Formats: sequence, structure tokens, C-alpha cells
Amino acid sequence: MLFYTFESQQERRKLGGSAFIEMQFCRLPLGTATEDIVAVSNIENWRDDSLYIKDDDTFYREYSRIFAGGVYNNLQRGVVDIYGINYYSAELTDHIIKRITEDKPADHMKLLKWLEAARAYNGFYILGI
Repeated sequence: MLFYTFESQQERRKLGGSAFIEMQFCRLPLGTATEDIVAVSNIENWRDDSLYIKDDDTFYREYSRIFAGGVYNNLQRGVVDIYGINYYSAELTDHIIKRITEDKPADHMKLLKWLEAARAYNGFYILGI
């Protein structure tokens, strides 16, 4: 299994502590400046409704081409950085859902369900290890 959800932080700690990539909903309001969205001070790690990734090698191999175009903390864009902040806008979310539906990478059904929920937010983050 590539993607995990947890009922509590204690459950997450038992499985792997902080050795996860975290996919997190962006709760900042629409219209927030991008530099504020990717600011470290505006991100709170380890949310209970996040999706967690334990196998970073498989994730990168299967999904790096799909999660291209995210905004890094330095406001540059590129392939997913599994060690940093990556922000994906609401518009990119729909594109990513389409690509995953077409490509069907490893464990994609759990990810698609989570991304459907992300549509209610101002996009999402992938927060590296």
C-alpha cells in the first residue's frame, strides 16, 4: 500500500513517525497570494485528514510526471520535490485527477478519492519528508 490515512497522530507515529510525505488540503482562502500559500509559516504539518505516503521511491517513480507543475517554496515550478513544499492549485487538481484516471498508477484509487475531496479547498500541498 502506497497511501495511508490515520485516525490519530498516535496511529501515524506507530507506523512510521515522521517518515512520510504528507498530502494536505490547502485551507487558505481563494485569492491568497502564492508566496503566502507556500510560506512555511502558513503550513501546519500532520493533519488528521491528510494522505500520507510511506514509500517515496515508488511514489516518485509512479507519480512524479503526474505531479509536475507544482509551486515550490521559492515560487519556482517543477517536478514534485519529495523533500520540500509543493503547492497545486484547484485548477491543477482537476488536471491531475484526469491524468491519474488515464494512467492508473500504483494505488491510484485511494489517491483519487482524496483528490476528489481536495476540490472543496484552495488546492493541496505535497509536503516532503
